[in-house]
Amino acid sequence: MTVNANQDVDVTVVGAGPVGLVLAAELALSGAAVQVLERRADPDEAMKAQSINVPTAEALDRRGLLPAAEQVQRELLERVGSFAGAADDRPPGAGRPAPERRFTGHFAGMVLSPDLVDWSDPDLAAHAAVDGARMVPQPQLEALLADHIARLGVPVRRGVEVTALEDTGDGVRVDTTAGTVRTGWLVGCDGGHSTVRRLAGIDFPGTDPELTGYQAVVDIADPEKLAGGWTWSTRGAYRYGPQPGRVATLEFDGPPAGLPHARLRSRGGTPMAPVTLEEVQTSLRRISGADVTLTALRAAPTRWTDNTRQAAAYRSGRVLLAGDAAHVHPPFGGQGLNLGVGDAMNLGWKLGAVVAGWAPEGLLDTYDAERRPLGAWVLDWTRAQIGVLRGDAKSAALREVVADLLSTRDGTTYAVKKISGVTQRIDLPGDHPLVGRFVPDVWLRDGSRLVDHGHDGGFLLLDRTPDGAFARLAAAWAGRVSSVSDDHATPTGVLVRPDGVVAWASDTTDIAAITGLEAALHRWTGAQTSSPAHEPVS
Repeated sequence: MTVNANQDVDVTVVGAGPVGLVLAAELALSGAAVQVLERRADPDEAMKAQSINVPTAEALDRRGLLPAAEQVQRELLERVGSFAGAADDRPPGAGRPAPERRFTGHFAGMVLSPDLVDWSDPDLAAHAAVDGARMVPQPQLEALLADHIARLGVPVRRGVEVTALEDTGDGVRVDTTAGTVRTGWLVGCDGGHSTVRRLAGIDFPGTDPELTGYQAVVDIADPEKLAGGWTWSTRGAYRYGPQPGRVATLEFDGPPAGLPHARLRSRGGTPMAPVTLEEVQTSLRRISGADVTLTALRAAPTRWTDNTRQAAAYRSGRVLLAGDAAHVHPPFGGQGLNLGVGDAMNLGWKLGAVVAGWAPEGLLDTYDAERRPLGAWVLDWTRAQIGVLRGDAKSAALREVVADLLSTRDGTTYAVKKISGVTQRIDLPGDHPLVGRFVPDVWLRDGSRLVDHGHDGGFLLLDRTPDGAFARLAAAWAGRVSSVSDDHATPTGVLVRPDGVVAWASDTTDIAAITGLEAALHRWTGAQTSSPAHEPVS
């Protein structure tokens, strides 16, 4: 496999997992010339995240990929049954699933009951359009995204490993096993042991691992010896189900003996030393105390630890990091996948704008500023679960307290909102409660939703003024901002960034609203592309 050695490639993305694929797609939509380098010769089939959260599902929705994601969920439910034991046979876009079929997740192995969730909670109700596309396992998500970037014409060059890099100030020189790459920008989406991060000299501080975890799908000769769901013992914890043959184990005795910490991926990835059937069986027997026999591996198993770290910087010159390259933690709840996709959506349009020349490099500073707090929160969320999961008496007592809280309607609703991502907010200028939040489901008079108009990856402006005042103002940014008119209602106007974050919103149509919109357009969409279609605001 050869790589593009010329600097007519604006951005080179290293890593063809979900984060790298989403980032490459967003860059392509912005008009950037992008290529993806992946050290693996074939897609990774190892067991990883089994679901996606609301912001990730909505990212797919904004790019027209929701029907494909819904199809994945229907096929999964047909194979393993829904939480109620019945397949979901609704057609794509047919509305939210019944409560017992909605994905809720778990906290430290304590499964959150959908019957205890207040689904009328405003945060949950405002983001219900993607409920039918939450149970999308990572391998299927990668396949869906690979098709997406193929349609966009983005090349993925497999079997290519990065060996050295040099930031030359006006670009990056990258040595690989397939030759030298000259690229304008380099983004490492290459996992917890990121080669790009190491070569860029970016520190990776955090906390060391205390446990070893395994996840696998296996054939079991005597499954009756195992309890369903999560089971704790003084040796650790294990889970059997919900899919047939799916097992997971946790052992609080540090990293595996004889396998240096540096050779482990901290969440979900396949380590350099392949996991064996005997290794999983030994761990399961040790924790369960049952002489259970595993006869075959039906999916590539994974070994992981609770190593928890965050990069000291998400950017060094023309080298940037996203996903596990920027932060690692235990895989509880699939938070790492979703956090990484959020990174890619945030960085994609910003780097694309810099490449296109309509935004200064300073815009990239907002990437670290906006994503770092969310990354830090996820790290602490998973650390808290480690504290509850330990097999000692103190953790067991704490687990009882948390379990009691999660048996209440308020406790379960709180946890589901946190896990689903519907409460995520970025600190942006503006007083409206929508500013900094992911845009909610907004249905228009023609039966479409606002996000249906954003498949091209640009800014979206909802205009509900009687005279189209907001749209006339935004016309000066034609080509970057698409205006969508609708009947008068509140909010009267919403400006949505390409990553789905609300940059401005108003419930009025007065001068203050016009002034606020104009400030947001200048802040986020660069210089005007044409003369304004309104009198300047004094």
